[in-house]
Amino acid sequence: METLNTIYIKSISELHRLLQQPKPKHPLVTLTRFEDFPEIKIEQRTRLVTELYQITLKTECPCRIQYGQSIFDFEEGVMSCFAPRQVSVIDKDFIFARKGWQLSIHPDFLRNFPLGSKIKSYGYFDYAVNEALILSEEEQQEIEHLFLQLEKESLRPIDNFSQEVWIANIELLLTYCNRYYNRQFVTRKVIGSEFLDKVRHLLDNHFTSDQPYKGLPSAQYLADALHLSPKYLSDCLKQLTGNTTQQIIHERLIEHAKEKLSITNLTVSEIAYELGFEYPQSFSKLFKAKTEQTPLQFRLGYN
Repeated sequence: METLNTIYIKSISELHRLLQQPKPKHPLVTLTRFEDFPEIKIEQRTRLVTELYQITLKTECPCRIQYGQSIFDFEEGVMSCFAPRQVSVIDKDFIFARKGWQLSIHPDFLRNFPLGSKIKSYGYFDYAVNEALILSEEEQQEIEHLFLQLEKESLRPIDNFSQEVWIANIELLLTYCNRYYNRQFVTRKVIGSEFLDKVRHLLDNHFTSDQPYKGLPSAQYLADALHLSPKYLSDCLKQLTGNTTQQIIHERLIEHAKEKLSITNLTVSEIAYELGFEYPQSFSKLFKAKTEQTPLQFRLGYN
């Protein structure tokens, strides 16, 4: 089994030392350009973990990224957001972006501001790397403008208003990320029906499997099968259907339950077991909550 090298970064100062950058002007926040990074060669697969929020914009990179079922070149503007303690794995011989920005923020910098709590509600910090935000040319220009504003602030002497200005610009940057991710979900609705079909196909296969007790499908199960993060999957389904992943799972489960109740002679307990329930009472409770009927009432009414 391959051994991963691990790099753990606890502070802005440690990040600057790793990137061979001068000491940071502020101990809790920094903005760097990828073109200022030294040439870094990865000798073996490396696990990277930081205690920082990081927001990156990559505008030029000689590598490619998978987004959903499609491959994108880094010639397009690509944004990624990382939460503290999120694990990234960098493959051997990975080549870093040649142009772009990296904003790194220690949570303590946000702690006494509403953004300190609000940032935890931005779901895209829980997305996987392959679910990056692909920017249009106009969107990239707007994001670069915000990074330039932050760069100007980083070059000023620190005063009583510095943190407030940083926070205001960071919050605006994250708001734009929200807008552009929403746009990305909307513009990708062309393939949304195919995506939804895949989700339903996975659930149908699970519910019709003749394996012995297999448990109920979870959001994590679907996300793993689709090579997505659970949060990204949930946001996709919410945009496409208005329902959460759990609601989609229950919807398909109830459809299969109705089919079994109407065309088979299986008992309610046998149906519950086939669908993945450990306890028939749990199945009956969910069925009634979704249909306002017990399984037996549905069967009698159908017949």
